Amino acid sequence: MLTTNEKAAVLTDNARRDFDQVILDIAKYAHSYEPESELAYETARLCLMDTLGCGILALRYPECTKLMGPVVPGATLPNGARVPGTQFTLDPVQAAFNIGCMIRWLDFNDTWLAAEWGHPSDNLGGILAVADWLSRGRLSEGKKPLVMKDVLTAMIKAHEIQGVLALENSFNRVGLDHVALVKVASTAVIAKLFDCTVDEIANAVSLAFVDGQALRTYRHAPNTGSRKSWAAGDATSRGVRLALFAKKGEMGYPSALSAPIWGFYDVLFKGNEFKFQRPFDSYVMENVLFKISFPAEFHAQTAVECAIKLHPQVRDRLSEIDKIVLTTHESAIRIIDKTGPLHNPADRDHCLQYMAAIGLIFGELTADHYENNVAADPRIDALRAKMQTVENKRYSKDYLDPEKRSIANAVQIFFKDGSSTELVEVEYPLGHRRRRNEGIPELLKKLTTNLSTRFPAKQVQAINEACNKQSELEQMPVNQFIDLFVI
Repeated sequence: MLTTNEKAAVLTDNARRDFDQVILDIAKYAHSYEPESELAYETARLCLMDTLGCGILALRYPECTKLMGPVVPGATLPNGARVPGTQFTLDPVQAAFNIGCMIRWLDFNDTWLAAEWGHPSDNLGGILAVADWLSRGRLSEGKKPLVMKDVLTAMIKAHEIQGVLALENSFNRVGLDHVALVKVASTAVIAKLFDCTVDEIANAVSLAFVDGQALRTYRHAPNTGSRKSWAAGDATSRGVRLALFAKKGEMGYPSALSAPIWGFYDVLFKGNEFKFQRPFDSYVMENVLFKISFPAEFHAQTAVECAIKLHPQVRDRLSEIDKIVLTTHESAIRIIDKTGPLHNPADRDHCLQYMAAIGLIFGELTADHYENNVAADPRIDALRAKMQTVENKRYSKDYLDPEKRSIANAVQIFFKDGSSTELVEVEYPLGHRRRRNEGIPELLKKLTTNLSTRFPAKQVQAINEACNKQSELEQMPVNQFIDLFVI
């Protein structure tokens, strides 16, 4: 690493350097890698189903739908991209925002946990919008449309770029939001969908790193708010815009990461270079986590499961509780350990204590439990006031272990008479790869439930039939698949 004086000395050197290796590696992977893993494609299909289902469920919430549609009211685009569950036909940039907004709104689908966490399915907003737009444009020119295997391939690559960058590099520790990785991944794979060359993809990725990155302000006390639900839509739509620029020949910035003083590393990453645990392949998609049981921030999934297991023992004894001990891992304490007033649904679904209280009181947790009418129940804050969070060092270690990647929590209730419940511990949530066989049937039920909030039974059946057959789905034209979701 250069000293301050050495950095100053190179500021006058205007020799253009080669692309930073990280940018070039991302570009080459996005351009040329062909996934061969059947597990990756199977998981990508499940991820597609779950992600769209969660997006459809989000359309029940006016705070989400108010942000959707064209930027300018009434604007449409002939042969534009369709937004599932709506009648919107939009340009691909705005369609990417719409789809990205709805699929992330409820925080109820896939998750990746590492040094940096995030939701790789957020990239589907841009991928699906561009694939649909390109397909309709090709059909209008008498050409063949893209097929859904192209979408699944782009998903595998986007998951990998975002997830591998996240393994060893903590953006949250420098105050940056994980949607920076959505922007980078979306930009790369969408540029490939536009048939960009390796150099053009590198140009686009460099533009994504040069962008000022989103702060995590909107995810943390005392500012937690609804931007966390549309930030990924914003990021993936930006990826579409930057990929379009690169396709038009817009220049890139080869040392966008490493440039002394002015590069990403020095400006935003405290002078540290990215570290990599493994090369890009299909690891992330194969190991991604699904949120099957609860629309809850993933670090709390097993805590809620513990609370629900304890519900029968405590539901009639809530007033007798003396204290509740939540044993968890360091990341949960850093992100969702929260006291004091909670101001909105976005605040509540990122509060470990609130989610555990709901599980103890009601024996379930749904998106509706974050709304104001439920939050007004005085029993919730009464239980939150009795909660103590404690870190288990083993939980924190296993969370980062690439062979385990557990998300462990435990809950124990102590009563005023000196008695207590057993310590209930869950290390792996239902959506974890270690519980994948147990989780897939529930994932399919979840899809049907979510689709049924928007579509009639015949349409739900048609979507399910299309999604449930791997080989047939892969060969389906993208525009035909999206048409299944038009209302």
